[in-house]
Amino acid sequence: MKVVLDTCVLFPTVMRAMLLGVAALGHFTPVWSARILEEWRRASVKLGPTGQVQANAEIALLRAAWPKAEAAPAPGLEARLWLPDPNDIHILSTGISTSAEAIITLNAKDFPRRELADEGLERFDPDSFLHGFWRVDPDGVAQVGAKVLGDANRLFTKQWDTRGLLKKARLPRIAKALR
Repeated sequence: MKVVLDTCVLFPTVMRAMLLGVAALGHFTPVWSARILEEWRRASVKLGPTGQVQANAEIALLRAAWPKAEAAPAPGLEARLWLPDPNDIHILSTGISTSAEAIITLNAKDFPRRELADEGLERFDPDSFLHGFWRVDPDGVAQVGAKVLGDANRLFTKQWDTRGLLKKARLPRIAKALR
């Protein structure tokens, strides 16, 4: 299954790590565009003066780890598409151009299921998407969760438990499943 990862699921580190960890298990193939990554870079200014530096490094690592994930939307495709927020049409266009089956986003209101279905795409929130994979591969997803937790506890002064970390990352269902 090929899925487009929206900026809002790539920018939070824990959410991105969980999604890409599950992708590394072979459960799905992630896709994004240069514009999606650029939106991440621009949004990173919220983190303060080092936000863009951190984003640049993380984006470089992402591109190195997933060299086939970045795709350009087909030229001219966006002109025939409609979404409530015109600034999100490039994400839909990326999905269509790559023959993706779904878009993973936290932004349900700007990706109406009917509009996506007309283009052969589904929309999933990251928590439900991950929970679905946990149901078929609980051990694999638990290993991803343990790695993400270990990384977080090495990087931050606060020591997290799995449930607290994933709930803070807006992944409450998978947090409950992995507790």
